[in-house]
Amino acid sequence: MQFDRRTLLGGLGAATATTLAGCIGGGGGSDGGDTAARIGMVYATGGLGDGSFNDQAQTGAVRAEEELSIAYDESQPDSVSEFGTLQQQYAQSTDPAYDLVCCIGFLQADSLTENAGEYPDQQFMIVDSVVDADNVGSYVFREHEGSFLVGLLAGRLTTMSFSAGAGSTASDSTNVGFVGGRESDLIKRFEAGYTAGVKYASDDVDVQTAYVGDFNDPSGGQEAAISMFDSGADIVYHAAGNTGTGVFQAAQEAGKFAIGVDRDQSVTKSSYSDVILASMVKRVDNAVFSAVDDVVNDNFEGGATTALGLDQDGVEAVYGQELGSELPQELTDEVSTAREDIIAGDISVPTDPNDA
Repeated sequence: MQFDRRTLLGGLGAATATTLAGCIGGGGGSDGGDTAARIGMVYATGGLGDGSFNDQAQTGAVRAEEELSIAYDESQPDSVSEFGTLQQQYAQSTDPAYDLVCCIGFLQADSLTENAGEYPDQQFMIVDSVVDADNVGSYVFREHEGSFLVGLLAGRLTTMSFSAGAGSTASDSTNVGFVGGRESDLIKRFEAGYTAGVKYASDDVDVQTAYVGDFNDPSGGQEAAISMFDSGADIVYHAAGNTGTGVFQAAQEAGKFAIGVDRDQSVTKSSYSDVILASMVKRVDNAVFSAVDDVVNDNFEGGATTALGLDQDGVEAVYGQELGSELPQELTDEVSTAREDIIAGDISVPTDPNDA
């Protein structure tokens, strides 16, 4: 596991006598003397610097630090097997004590289900899964809704002759691609929405799909995307964390396009901004900030599930900083109309790829 400036120390085998390092530097680096609350962050595998899911979660913690005067410590596990121990170490700590432990990612659910029962007085929150416990707040997203919009964008654009930045499409293309990280019901919601959006755009466009099996394997993402580009795709969307960096590399090398996820990756992965058409942004930062705000104001509801979709700005499609202005106006107008139709219930977006 990785330990950085705000990080949990101590060996994984330390079932007792946990040692928690205070943060170094300003803000969350304080010793917690006058803080409104202290938060523990357990990130998903792949760690910080992914320009995606974990970085978005950290943005919420930083905002809470600045606006709510909280302090936070953070841990970056290297594997799923480390989740349980890190959650326990925060829950066991008394100096400092943690008012909330944030568990980022659906792969933490099994460990948290056990630990929530072991530490009933500790408040937890989890992103991307539901844990049925009175001391856990669960935050989930309607990823399929935002993915539909970028699928519509890809499905329409691949039938046009379009060039911008370092990429291009050909009007005779018959397929686009989707690269997932670890195959799961969650990532399949991205796939389902994307495929439905592509099909809404054109029945003549197919979707190639590949799951790399990891959220931190850029070379695997690159290999999967190269195969898709070689098979005729000119746009590939990823929902794969840092694995998606390889998708951007492949798009740049092939002179094609990619679509990012979780954050505006034309900004967070700016060296690839000349091929990133758009990103399906998931406001994990809002979920983290909301949970911390509730804790600070004694409004935290354990046992509650919060679902965030297009109508709550929990997900959204944002165009690339470099390429967005180059997209045809009629296409962006169509995406805007589809967004409103989804919110109004006029378009029903599936969560299972088999229904797309």
